[in-house]
Amino acid sequence: MEIVIFGLGYVGFTAACCIASEGNKVTGVDVSERKAASVNAGRAPIVEPEVQKMLTTALDAGLITARTSIGDSLDSAQLAIVCVGTPSAADGSHNMGYIADVTRQIAAAVNPDRAEPLSVVYRSTIRPGTMEELISPIFAAQLGPDWGRAVRLVYNPEFLREGSAVKDYFAPPKIVIGTKDGTPDPAMEALNANIDAQTFNVHFREAEFTKFVDNSWHAVKVAFANEIGRVCLNLGMSAAKVHEIFVSDTKLNISPYYTRPGGAFGGSCLPKDVRALQYIAADTGANTHLVDSLIRSNEAHKHRLFEYAAEGLAPGARVLLAGLAFKAGTDDLRESPNVDLARKLLAAGFQLEIFDPAIDADMLIGANLGYAYSQLPSLERLLVDKTHAESIRYDRVLAANATVNALDLGNASDRRDLGRLD
Repeated sequence: MEIVIFGLGYVGFTAACCIASEGNKVTGVDVSERKAASVNAGRAPIVEPEVQKMLTTALDAGLITARTSIGDSLDSAQLAIVCVGTPSAADGSHNMGYIADVTRQIAAAVNPDRAEPLSVVYRSTIRPGTMEELISPIFAAQLGPDWGRAVRLVYNPEFLREGSAVKDYFAPPKIVIGTKDGTPDPAMEALNANIDAQTFNVHFREAEFTKFVDNSWHAVKVAFANEIGRVCLNLGMSAAKVHEIFVSDTKLNISPYYTRPGGAFGGSCLPKDVRALQYIAADTGANTHLVDSLIRSNEAHKHRLFEYAAEGLAPGARVLLAGLAFKAGTDDLRESPNVDLARKLLAAGFQLEIFDPAIDADMLIGANLGYAYSQLPSLERLLVDKTHAESIRYDRVLAANATVNALDLGNASDRRDLGRLD
């Protein structure tokens, strides 16, 4: 394959070396004359393990060249990969100037009568919607309404870490390919043919959002670890030993569990323990700002789920809530977000009924009893059995947890799953 890479920084230059190492011919385009000259002279413009050796090998084989303008480099290329910077603007947004500029250059240089479309692949981190609202219009303005005959747009986020970028290129945690219709791109499939990684072919926006989710999660992990570390320091504990214990649990702590968008957290443990940690941190002066925000964030999420549950319903609509307890198959109502949801639905004037066969209002005791009736004093009247729930045509069924699977509601019900946001 012949590939043109725009931007020879850490991402672009590393990609150029890795792609050339597989026998592809790579042309790097960068506005810096010094950087282009350095590449052509066999000097890596960045310091990164393995790339200097890879550059030397590629130059000897005639597989890499660098230049400061596009020229005719796109004419015989199958791929153009954009790796220019998107630095932060003063308000925290991305500065899209470099992206817009290089897109205009590509649009002006591409031959509109190409036999096969050029796959133009963006790897820079960009806001969801950029491919559709900024990049596509630039190509349309330059090439006209049939621009799709000459260009296929792809968003392909990169997952390279400095210090292990070459290794990460060939063994990424995942491959994400974003296209207009969510279908695979032939040129990208050819490029990644020798890479063994799970591949997600998705629409532009899901692909564009990937790096924001990943990097914010990494930031959350770092901030959380450091806040826990401060508490350990202040209490004279070994932060390293606490960490060792924490990461040993790969079933729950280090796993996909608890990271799927859906229901708010609740139950007898998480809210209580978060509040306790907030108190301990405050008492010791640890200043755990991330932990302090967890309850507020959870309350905001519970209210948003209520809005989602009630969206479009007429006043007085008949609603079935399937699942009241914190988890299906239990009767633990303590701080269950489903109890809060039921309370808000009643306050909004809806005719609410609740199906949860694990809950017997007469059997609730202790804190469970107190919490249930302080929040839902009419609980006993609200609970209905399976026969009743299946015989009524509700305006909406709210699936709060797996309890809904015990019901045969047919296809007539307007159902919303609150435990999973798709």
